[in-house]
Amino acid sequence: MPADQSRVILGDDVFKLTEKGQNELRGSATSLAPSTLELLILIDGVSTVSETAARTRTTDNESVTNMLANLLYDGLIDFVQGQDGALDFVDFFQTKGPVKHSVAATAKAKKESAATSALLQQHGYFVRIARRAKTRESADKTGTLTVLVVEDEPHLANLLKHVLANEGFTVRVAKNRDEIVAEFRRPPRPDLVLLDVTLPDADGFDVLQRIRLHPVLKAMPVLMLTAKATRDAVLKGLAGGANGYVTKPFEIDVLIRAVNVVLGLSEGEQSARESGDPWPA
Repeated sequence: MPADQSRVILGDDVFKLTEKGQNELRGSATSLAPSTLELLILIDGVSTVSETAARTRTTDNESVTNMLANLLYDGLIDFVQGQDGALDFVDFFQTKGPVKHSVAATAKAKKESAATSALLQQHGYFVRIARRAKTRESADKTGTLTVLVVEDEPHLANLLKHVLANEGFTVRVAKNRDEIVAEFRRPPRPDLVLLDVTLPDADGFDVLQRIRLHPVLKAMPVLMLTAKATRDAVLKGLAGGANGYVTKPFEIDVLIRAVNVVLGLSEGEQSARESGDPWPA
């Protein structure tokens, strides 16, 4: 099937040879230009576009991108895709119409937000809610988990990256729509999204909705981290499928415990039980 020429090629994309591309290399003759043929030879199914471009004699990134687009359109290469479905994000932010949350989801959100009402009244500046994962499903063989921090404020993004890295997580950061899509397409897929609501060109609640509607991403844990502490905002996040809701300003230990609980890590569960905080199961 011909590739979509309008699809944007990003530096973090990874390509592989198709059967047609492999036959092109095996053949005794080729119609490809020398620079394009060199690029085709370097496609290994592992290296990103940026890494592949750095190995070519073509220093013009735009030229490399154009050659890749042509190879893709001609069916010689294809995007490396996840094991459980194509990671198609071409229309990730396109309008899909309003989503009305079910009565059951809204009722559950109200119950969970009510569990922290006394805490909110007592401290007056933060809400902390985390839905405890039943199992730790997304850890890889080494136990290293990847957290995608969606935050446009540079100082806070760096702080979160430093704090989470110290806890043993691999941390990646996105600050706008394009970077969010790029990170979702970049392997390995994040094990958790730490999602701000107010972004320069997107709404965090909308991003949450897109994740929950996506066939591959719909089960990905999402922890909202935002300054929006109103009851309506909390209900909107939880009813929309957020696994947790932590408001700014936040305490570092509260955030780390929320991350652990949402990911189903035993230390987070133990901390929550010992503290007696109202984190609904």
